[in-house]
Order: sequence, then C-alpha cells, then structure tokens
Amino acid sequence: MAGKIIWSPRAAENLEDIRHYIAKDSNYYSSLVVKRILDLVESIPEQPRSGRIVPEYNNDSIREKFYSHYRIIYRINEEVIEIVAIYHGARLLK
Repeated sequence: MAGKIIWSPRAAENLEDIRHYIAKDSNYYSSLVVKRILDLVESIPEQPRSGRIVPEYNNDSIREKFYSHYRIIYRINEEVIEIVAIYHGARLLK
C-alpha cells in the first residue's frame, strides 16, 4: 500500500493561498490552520482509504478528508499518495 506523500503543484499552491488569505487577518491562525492541514495530510498513509470517495469523481482511488471548511483531496496510487488539491468547501471542485 502507498505510504509516501507527494504534493501536486496545485495542492501546494492551494495551501499557500489559504495561508496568505488567513494571514490578512491573523498570522497566528494562518500558521495554525496550515499546521493542522499538514498534520492531517501526514496521517493519511496510516489509513488511506478512511477518507470518503470524492462524490464529484466517484472513483475509489480519489478520496478526501476534511479540516474545518477545507477539503483535502488525494489520490491513492500503488507507491504514493498524491495530495491533489485543497479547496474551501464553499467552492466548486474543478
């Protein structure tokens, strides 16, 4: 089963955008939210199939976990788990 985590360029950019957006109001909460998202991402390899199947794709290998209002979308491959995107739940998934 997959154990190594890789980030897509889109997901890395999404996380930076979240950090910058929250930092407009609070650097502390910006750091806290990013840390908690990273902690959740780091826990995915323990039970990668515990995330729900992303309804928009209905594909068993594309899953998501939630932190607060954010959807952390990832793809399970044989050797790696790819963090595909991080979206606010109010946004439509592209």
